Amino acid sequence: MPSEEFIRGMLYLSLTVVGVPANAAVILAFLLLLYQENRLLPADAIVLHLASVNLLVVGVRCLLEVLASFRLANVFGDVGCKAVIFVYRTSRSLSIWLTFVLSAYQCLSIAPPGSRWASVRTVVAHYLGFVFLFLWLINTCMSSAAILFSFGTQNDSSLINHGINVQFCYVHFPSKLSKEANGAAQVGRDVVPMALMTLASLIILVFLYKHSQQVKGLRSSSGGGGGSGGAERRAAKAVVALVTLYVVLYGVDNGLWVYTLTVRKTMKSSLISDLRIFFSSLYAALSPVVIIVSNRKVNDRLRCAVQEKPIQEKATSLSTM
Repeated sequence: MPSEEFIRGMLYLSLTVVGVPANAAVILAFLLLLYQENRLLPADAIVLHLASVNLLVVGVRCLLEVLASFRLANVFGDVGCKAVIFVYRTSRSLSIWLTFVLSAYQCLSIAPPGSRWASVRTVVAHYLGFVFLFLWLINTCMSSAAILFSFGTQNDSSLINHGINVQFCYVHFPSKLSKEANGAAQVGRDVVPMALMTLASLIILVFLYKHSQQVKGLRSSSGGGGGSGGAERRAAKAVVALVTLYVVLYGVDNGLWVYTLTVRKTMKSSLISDLRIFFSSLYAALSPVVIIVSNRKVNDRLRCAVQEKPIQEKATSLSTM
């Protein structure tokens, strides 16, 4: 096995080892919460949806890349390439937009009760299912080009013009215009939520700063603080951390994508495409870790699940004595 393939396989393996269990743990925690309380708060539903699409990103793309890099399985024929790239692009873009929805909802959550923004938050919470459906439809449609233009590497001799090498697959566009138009659409699909979520995060940071100044003033006169306010601040900080992680990693991803579109002869090497996939998948692998560390609900449910196992095993052993 060439050293490049081995390094590549190890990098994707690291993403798989971190991302799959972490996203699965977040999903499990919220499913336990749903089972126990028969409902999820809108922010919890958004995080659950985000973890699900991130699991798709890591499980479908990174895991299959590991299998192909170590030559354990070859799923990247024409049909395999079309399916993997389509699912990856759809789930990747959903991850971006759901991060924006989460930051926007958290921004609305800090609006004072009775204000216009508080009523907007109520409307968003009521129609959250339609928001999810709309995001799935629009991102599925925008990723449909992958079904038409993705091919296996065995066809590389006929796909030199206007193509992008993705190691085991080629994405071939019929013309330079179609390639640039598709690339511009993808960049726009990423940059718009990036700008909006950055704005929402700045608003959250300004609120947190003003709130901390108010708390300092109150502490000087009387000691005490609200628990719910503390929970809101923790949630706000977690969202800001997720947005910061997104902006850094997807900023690199989109910079590499623009380079791919503007520089010729990108078919000869898959290095740039590998780096793009790695950085975008890195968000899907690391974001559940941020959620597990910062979300008290997830922490509590996972801790209870871990503690229940020894108790059940001990009860089983006692019953068999």
